Amino acid sequence: MRYVQLRAFHNVAIHGGFSRAAEALFLTQPAISDQVRKLEEEYDVLLFNRNKKQVTLTHSGQQLLEITRRMFDVEQQALDLLSESRALRAGKLRIVADAAHHLLHILAAFRRTYPTVQISINSGNTETVITSLHAYEADIGVLGEIPQAGDFEVLKLNSTPIIAFASRDYLQADHAIMTLDELSKHPLVMRERGSKTRQKLESMAEQCGVKLTPLIEAEGREAVREIVAARGGVGFVSSAEFGQDSRLVRIEIDGPEMLMDEALICLRDRSNGKLVRAFFDVARKLTEAVSGL
Repeated sequence: MRYVQLRAFHNVAIHGGFSRAAEALFLTQPAISDQVRKLEEEYDVLLFNRNKKQVTLTHSGQQLLEITRRMFDVEQQALDLLSESRALRAGKLRIVADAAHHLLHILAAFRRTYPTVQISINSGNTETVITSLHAYEADIGVLGEIPQAGDFEVLKLNSTPIIAFASRDYLQADHAIMTLDELSKHPLVMRERGSKTRQKLESMAEQCGVKLTPLIEAEGREAVREIVAARGGVGFVSSAEFGQDSRLVRIEIDGPEMLMDEALICLRDRSNGKLVRAFFDVARKLTEAVSGL
C-alpha cells in the first residue's frame, strides 16, 4: 500500500469520479485509475462500483474513506502547524449552521483579524450539522443544542426561548400572547423533522396534552419565515432568530419556557487546527464579553 494509491482513492471518493480526482491532483485520469486499480488488486478488494454514468463506493470503499478522511485531515493539521502564518492568511474555513444569525458578530470580528481567510457557510438542521462534522465536510458547526457526545468541543453562545410568529396582516396586531392550545387552532407552518426547535416544541406540547399538526412543512428557517410572511399561518423560532421584520408579529408562548441553547461546536480531534482554534478564540472572547456585562 502506497501513499499515492490512498491519495488517489481518497480524491476519487470525495470528488465523485476519476476525472475530477485527476483535475484536483493535477494528474491524468489513466494515472489515477491505475493507482486505484493497483490498490484493489494488491488487497483483492473492490472499492468502487463503476459504470458509464457514475462511480459509487462499495461497502469496503466507504469504510476506507472514513479512515482516509482522518488520515488526510491529520496531514492538513501537520501542514498548518508547519506553516501557521500561511494558514491564517490564506486558509479556508467551512461552517455549517442551523442559523447564521448567531454567527454575524463573530464573523465580523474574525474577518477584522483574519481578513484573507476564505469562509463558506452552509445551512442545515441539527442532524445535518452533526453529520457534516463527522464526515469532515465542515470544520465548525452551529446548532440549537449542547451535544452530549464527548467527541465534540463545545462553546455555548446563548440561550433564548422559543416563540411563535405570524404575518401582521394575518394576526392584525403588533404583539400577542397565546397558549400552545390556542396556537394549535391556527394553521401551523413548521420545519422539517430533524429540526431541534420542532422537537422541543412537540415534546412540550405533548406534555401539555396538546397536539400540534403542521398544515405546511418547510425545509429551513427562511422558508418558514417567507411562508408565514405570505399569510401562510403561524411559525416557530427561537427569540434570538426572530430578528427585525416589519411583516411579522411576535407571539409569546404562555406556558413552560422552552429554551434553545445555541452552541458552536467542532470535532474534538480537530479543535487544534489553526483556523478552527482561531475562530473559537474570537467567539469565546465575544461570548465572555457579553456575559460579563
